[in-house]
Amino acid sequence: MTPPPSSDDRPAAGSRSRQEGVGSETPPERGRSAAVVKLLVRGERTNAVIGWGLLLVAGYVAVDMVRDGSVLWGAFAALIAITAATPAGATRDWSAMVPWPLVALVTAAVLTRRVGLYPDIAGYAAVSGLALVVVVEMEATTLVEMSRSFAVFFAVLTTMALQTWWTVAQFYSDRWFDTQFLTTQTELQWDFVAVTVVAVLAGGFFQWYLEQFDHVGTHRHPIVPDDS
Repeated sequence: MTPPPSSDDRPAAGSRSRQEGVGSETPPERGRSAAVVKLLVRGERTNAVIGWGLLLVAGYVAVDMVRDGSVLWGAFAALIAITAATPAGATRDWSAMVPWPLVALVTAAVLTRRVGLYPDIAGYAAVSGLALVVVVEMEATTLVEMSRSFAVFFAVLTTMALQTWWTVAQFYSDRWFDTQFLTTQTELQWDFVAVTVVAVLAGGFFQWYLEQFDHVGTHRHPIVPDDS
């Protein structure tokens, strides 16, 4: 007959319950990470602070480009900053800002263009990013509601319209300031193709991201409150 285990061999009730509860407890690191992600995605003031910081960088790049003689791109960078800051100016609320990842996209594009790293791709990203900012501002500040597919389609159309005006501006820059933006007709045609592709990819990704994470500054969390 096997003798019963002594009290020293039996696991303590407290230690057994602690062992059983180890897997069910949420690690503190996971809780802190979730809080940080929520703050970055849902925090209205956090979104505004990051957005304004990025706009300051875009504004500095614009001034630096103009001082360096790249007047056209400096004006485009300034246009990006003004467009992204329009909701805050219209509402007189500094926290009215589009999702900061969009501002990060356009700021990174003009900054990359400024340092001369992949200038063509940076230009396409800047144009398509500005179109995305316009579309998101329409959804977040007006009564306009778009499905994800239509928002991407509308962003592509807006990108093509902006690219058309940008081509006209480059033409007159080449004519008046002796720049070399437009060299051949073939290159001009490929520019339209490339910027359209970038617009589809960027538009699809950001619309998915904004819907997936329910980011502040979208139509679900508008940056202009409804007075009704």
